[in-house]
Amino acid sequence: MKYASLLKIISPFFLILALLPSTLVQTGCANIAPPMGGPRDSLPPRLVSVNPHDSARNFAGKKIVMEFNEFVQLDNIQENLLVSPVPKVNPLIDAKLRTITVTVKDTLQPNTTYSLNFGNAIKDINEGNILKNFTYLFSTGSTLDSLSLTGKVIIAETGKIDSTLIVMLHRNADDSAVIKEKPRYVARLDNQGNYTFKNLPADSFSLYALKDDGGQRRYLNNSQLFAFADTRVIPSIAPKPITLYAYTEKEKADTSKPKSKPAPAKPAANGKKTEKPTHLKVETNLAGSELDLLSQFELQFANPLKTFDSTKVILANDKNEPLTNYRFTRDTSNKKVTISYAWTENTPYKLILDKDFATDTTGNNIGKNDTVEFHTKKQSDYGLVRLRLINLDFKKNPVLQFVSGDQVKYSYPMTGKEFNARLFQPGDYDLRILYDDNKNGIWDEGSFFGHHRQPEKVLPISRKLTVKANWDNIVDITL
Repeated sequence: MKYASLLKIISPFFLILALLPSTLVQTGCANIAPPMGGPRDSLPPRLVSVNPHDSARNFAGKKIVMEFNEFVQLDNIQENLLVSPVPKVNPLIDAKLRTITVTVKDTLQPNTTYSLNFGNAIKDINEGNILKNFTYLFSTGSTLDSLSLTGKVIIAETGKIDSTLIVMLHRNADDSAVIKEKPRYVARLDNQGNYTFKNLPADSFSLYALKDDGGQRRYLNNSQLFAFADTRVIPSIAPKPITLYAYTEKEKADTSKPKSKPAPAKPAANGKKTEKPTHLKVETNLAGSELDLLSQFELQFANPLKTFDSTKVILANDKNEPLTNYRFTRDTSNKKVTISYAWTENTPYKLILDKDFATDTTGNNIGKNDTVEFHTKKQSDYGLVRLRLINLDFKKNPVLQFVSGDQVKYSYPMTGKEFNARLFQPGDYDLRILYDDNKNGIWDEGSFFGHHRQPEKVLPISRKLTVKANWDNIVDITL
């Protein structure tokens, strides 16, 4: 009787045990995997608390402790961090778990508003989500400065934007301050080239922008992109935007050093000088064997010419019959001779060169008589271009520029709103308007030190132009 009762109790137990998954009845510990799937974390870290609190007044401490809602890390903190006013010694920034600690190393000035902009430095550890431009404010006085300054920086030569430039405010009005001193305040550009200074005091400043690859926040050489405001600027509650135009200065030729003379030839074993035979190096502007109808024929030399005898250069047709009414022009460098002629399309020509037609400053000639055979391109190789530019400002001496591969290929001063070209080189072009202050047809950079001359401005045209061969390319453009 007792056995039967016990069997009734045990039997259901074994039945339940048999129905359990085999993995639960095996000996040893089970590996419990986390649940799979779910949305990816795309949110940046969020500030939970900070001590002292943001926008604190009468700040007198040395540490700022910030706590976030998740584990955080710092990325390129020295490059990203902007402290304003600019300190002599940057604060020490440390990240540990969910906490970022700022240790002030500089002596804080009285009654001054400070801001710490972390740029893109703060990220979460798991996904690398960036807390962009997180800024902490405090004041060593009883109030926070509330004035601001805004504007834009444009590359003067192209009209484009370089968002890697920084904008600086100097209290010192001397031009040399941008070389010798760090600025009082620094701001970054956004991807549209805009800058904003916030929490500024009531004061006047010199305003600059520059390329700061070395992180020194100073003007180091004329190869840096650099911009300046014409006058001192004053922050306000509702500031009018100030646009700066950045440029680099061209290298000036150094004429103070005497030109080096070629080394004398070494004597041979028999006491006579030996010289390695060389020849005058000549190149042309032909594309293969074709001459562009939009240009003249050019002879280009590696070294300046000492002599050039035009009577020993003959332009002929394909039957070797000399032509007339062509002329020669030497450029100021004596490295190029242009042969101007009324070329006929799709026609063969020959340029016959006597070996003594030219010598360079080292006494070399071409060594033997030579003939350059070429032909002109066909008119059907070109496109017709007709542009109508609406709202063009003729008071600014506009010059229409055709740009290919960041190089100005063609430029035309505009005296009317229409541009017409019966023959134009096919290709893809960016279009720009140069406002040519001195009417020399080319862009001129600015000069700050000693002159305070702004660079000439360029207006980019958003519409690109594709010129097709043997095609009428007619476009209206509103500026």
